Amino acid sequence: MPSVPTFEDLVAGGKPALALALSAIERRPDDPDVIDLLDKAWANPRAHVIGLTGPPGVGKSTLTSALIKSWRSSEATVGVIAVDPSSKRSGGALLGDRTRLSTDPEDAGVFVRSMAARDRLGGLAGLTHAAMVLMRAVFDYVLVETVGVGQSETDVVRVADTVILCIQPGSGDSLQFMKAGIMEVPHIVLVTKADLGAAADRARADVEGALSLAEEHSDWAVPVLMASATAGTGLAGLLEALTQRWDWLQTDKRLQHARTAQDQAWLEEAIRERFGREGVRQLGARLNQQAGAALFSRQAELAAILGAH
Repeated sequence: MPSVPTFEDLVAGGKPALALALSAIERRPDDPDVIDLLDKAWANPRAHVIGLTGPPGVGKSTLTSALIKSWRSSEATVGVIAVDPSSKRSGGALLGDRTRLSTDPEDAGVFVRSMAARDRLGGLAGLTHAAMVLMRAVFDYVLVETVGVGQSETDVVRVADTVILCIQPGSGDSLQFMKAGIMEVPHIVLVTKADLGAAADRARADVEGALSLAEEHSDWAVPVLMASATAGTGLAGLLEALTQRWDWLQTDKRLQHARTAQDQAWLEEAIRERFGREGVRQLGARLNQQAGAALFSRQAELAAILGAH
């Protein structure tokens, strides 16, 4: 297999080909073979991409493990991008979700990639979008688990079709819900540790109150669900909500419109990250042109324009 697998290699090659492809985009993102691979993956989406966010300790890894187990029981394949806080010393992922997830390393239908957020405040690693595009073309489901949630940690909506916000009872997180922007992020809210009874009911009521104050941006009604890993309850309801969300996205070109907006946001951010605000200003309207063109080739072309100046 070449150092940069082809798209056909990626689809047929299992975990080794995907690991090689992810390594290639990290080491040489401007390589024409890497760009070609990303463009073909981008043009052949397959998965429902689900973002999972919430404060540390809320149970995101436990929920991820439960979702993987359920999907694998029906032979659906799953890719996981686990974004963690970074070590100040090494820059690597600090918590290492790979070690906290309960998965079978021999299972070819599950692939987990840990990424360090480094100095990004948006809750995502710099390469999350490219990794998501690759996995989206290979798996039935892609889970993106983020560092946390806060006013500056809502970028998960830029890569996910559906965002699940996890909260836990009695944590004081309800105050966070009142901050501008937070309740505009989730498409599903899940109260974890629902076995805590009255505290869980209060958390659910707090969230429903916050949602009622949030500005409406679509006709999707955000469900507030409850689950308990200890009691083993709530997963069926979450899976049903995910199915309903996916079906809703398939109508009226909602999924297409949402992903186009994500691509445009990523493209502008990629240019800004590399060339600063002046680069975005120089490109101006070019950033919003050719919306249907291959995404990563567009990014390389625009970078070449700026690099030539």
